[in-house]
Amino acid sequence: MTLRAAPRITSRFWGETDCGVSRVFERNAILGMGATSGRVEDAIALSPPDINIPSGETITVKLINPVTFGPSILERFMEPAVPGLDTFKEVPSLSFLLEHPSGRKLVWDLGIRKDYLNYAPQVSNYIPSTGYTLNVTKNVADILVEGGVSLDEVEAVIWSHWHWDHIGDPSTFPTTTDLVVGAGFKEAMLPGAPANPESPLLESDYAHRTLREISFDGPHVLRIGSFPAFDYFGDGSFYLLDTPGHAVGHLCGLARTTKGPDTFVLLGGDVCHFAGILRPSKYLPVPESIFPHPCHPQGDMALCPGSAFDDLQRSRGREPTDALFDLCFGGDIPLARKTVGELQEFDCREDIFVIIAHDMAVAEGVEHFPASLNGWKEKGWGKGLKWSFFAEMRSYWESKGLA
Repeated sequence: MTLRAAPRITSRFWGETDCGVSRVFERNAILGMGATSGRVEDAIALSPPDINIPSGETITVKLINPVTFGPSILERFMEPAVPGLDTFKEVPSLSFLLEHPSGRKLVWDLGIRKDYLNYAPQVSNYIPSTGYTLNVTKNVADILVEGGVSLDEVEAVIWSHWHWDHIGDPSTFPTTTDLVVGAGFKEAMLPGAPANPESPLLESDYAHRTLREISFDGPHVLRIGSFPAFDYFGDGSFYLLDTPGHAVGHLCGLARTTKGPDTFVLLGGDVCHFAGILRPSKYLPVPESIFPHPCHPQGDMALCPGSAFDDLQRSRGREPTDALFDLCFGGDIPLARKTVGELQEFDCREDIFVIIAHDMAVAEGVEHFPASLNGWKEKGWGKGLKWSFFAEMRSYWESKGLA
């Protein structure tokens, strides 16, 4: 697989580049500060609250990309519109293999099943209406077996949530593999079809296996950041986070990838559908310079967003430190937006690599199974891919002479 070059984020001081000078003077004029205050990011970024992750062990995380599908019409999922950006040609639906040092294994999400017309009737009848082209030839189970993983070793499949592009086909795993779901799932979603013909699930998804719903009540529950958290292995290597709003029982996962210093991968599921719903934020403003340019990752030019990004935001009723978009798709949109705001407290940290399920920049920018993500920080993937989503704004940057 050819990896997309990860843009390198530069932290240049105001005297080092023309775009840096203009941006600092502009920002400091707004803030009533002198021009010698230093980096733009330092002048405007708020310090995030402590998220208080307990100490613990590590777990190996491996990314699997079983499917791409599209086109995705943005107005269904995010707002307000950005000029020239209305469609994504295709997006992935990422899955992950998690390998505990004890030998226990988990699979996070299953993408789209290869025989997608065999979903529950409610879903199989819906798919043709989407206009999507689905590029999927293997189930996650097939990919694991081809990579030398025995399915008998998989303790559990964890669904971030129950939407069709994440649930795959759990029946491809042995009945000894549990199915783990978030709080409220059983009451809201059972039974599946055919017992309930209107269900988006099949009874065969959970039949003859343990269906385990995570409870976020009681003395065993922690709090990491703003989220109730469940320590899956009891050793701090992997936490399930209660991240409500997008769907009943939506989960995120927090995996410790190194110790001393500690680093983490946060499996975001569909907490949002695009990195531009997370970024920028009051904790993570747009850098003054992104190198190489996200639209020209193999080139030598940088993107200096300067006032062009600020102008775009204000023209859409937003502040420069607001995310590019707000989400507008989900079961409880106000709650989902609150969850995104709380996740920004994680996303701004250099020791946490947030990966949402449909992030094509990550899918193209990191190594896949059987390789591990655990060296992500050393390899520069987390910081380098943070602003790659700006490549989707090529039309806007070109209109401003910046691409």
